[in-house]
Amino acid sequence: MKKISILIAFTILALFFTNCKDASEEYIDPRGTDYAGSESCIQCHQTQYDMAAKSAHFKATAPAISANILGDFDKANHTFIYDKNTKIVMEKRNDSLYQVLYKNGKEVEAHRFEIVFGIKHAQTSVYWRDRNTYELPVSYYNSINNWATSPGFPADKPYFDRMVVKDCYSCHSSNISSRNVNQNSTDKNFLSMEVEDVIDKKTIVYGIDCERCHGPAKKHVDFHLKNPNIKVANSITSFKTLNRQQKLDACALCHAGNDGMKMKSRFDFKPGDNLSDFYRETRSVTDTTKFDVHGNQFRLMAQSKCFIKSDKMDCITCHNPHENASKNMASYSKICMSCHQGLKHNATTLKTMPEKLLAANCVECHMPKKASGAIKFQLSNSKQLSEYILRTHKIGIYPAK
Repeated sequence: MKKISILIAFTILALFFTNCKDASEEYIDPRGTDYAGSESCIQCHQTQYDMAAKSAHFKATAPAISANILGDFDKANHTFIYDKNTKIVMEKRNDSLYQVLYKNGKEVEAHRFEIVFGIKHAQTSVYWRDRNTYELPVSYYNSINNWATSPGFPADKPYFDRMVVKDCYSCHSSNISSRNVNQNSTDKNFLSMEVEDVIDKKTIVYGIDCERCHGPAKKHVDFHLKNPNIKVANSITSFKTLNRQQKLDACALCHAGNDGMKMKSRFDFKPGDNLSDFYRETRSVTDTTKFDVHGNQFRLMAQSKCFIKSDKMDCITCHNPHENASKNMASYSKICMSCHQGLKHNATTLKTMPEKLLAANCVECHMPKKASGAIKFQLSNSKQLSEYILRTHKIGIYPAK
């Protein structure tokens, strides 16, 4: 009987630990049970996943660990000087990275890098305080390989109180949830009139992941694991099945400025939805307004004759959304020349560059780099504003410099 009891005890323990392992290995997505998580895509889409994982989309937000943070924390250029008595120093402390404010050589306050935004052109960061996130006053810019003021921050004094609210994450992450709490009330039976919107850390899905663009994938994953021989995508949104406007809306969700009247949260948008259900436009995308080169790529493209005269052109005509924009300008020229074959440059233009070189360099002339009016920054110990340069998506004929 003793041996039987021991055997039964071991069997129960084995079942217990087996169940614990299964439960811990099962991924639970903060967005709900319809979502499978991007790593589930690896099983069948390894190439696309590997490509996307390196992209600026995927890294639009990330945890602020050393591997994700741009900028120098060890050498002389890790200090931003406001004046002779005031500076912010980027410092490593144990396993964390901080922006530390010093006045007259004494530490005044220190805030840890907790979430980083962006990686391609620049990177800004936030820290947590009172269940909300706040932007750090110094950001890193790849164009100067150095630290400078975060967009819109002053260069004459440090400032740590700019809140980064839920809507800011809607183009830089795939999910984050917030809730209203009674800010002053300690009695659950007392309804305070002062309400605060707070962010739930546990609900963050960093970056723009696979399901942000293709929709919830749990049913898709389950179906194809059970039916590996079926190659037609089931229970997922394929961009091949979307019409032109639906494709444009999916990109314009975050690349059209969206300064109109907000109707619904961008997090509720699924590929195939109509953007007009989420934003009420206050002006035409084809008017003469000068949209900024940062965040308004769709509206700029929509003003281009190439786009207006085409019934097929969309963002994917030139871009693979799984990877960063190519630095090979000739690759874009091939796309241009597929519609503009036989086009000849005039004599004035030919004086600037031979015809063969012009034909391989359409973008530099017809989509030049321009300064953003929305983003400007100042260098350490400087009063001069520096320009944030991005390529315009308004295709056109620009005067020679």
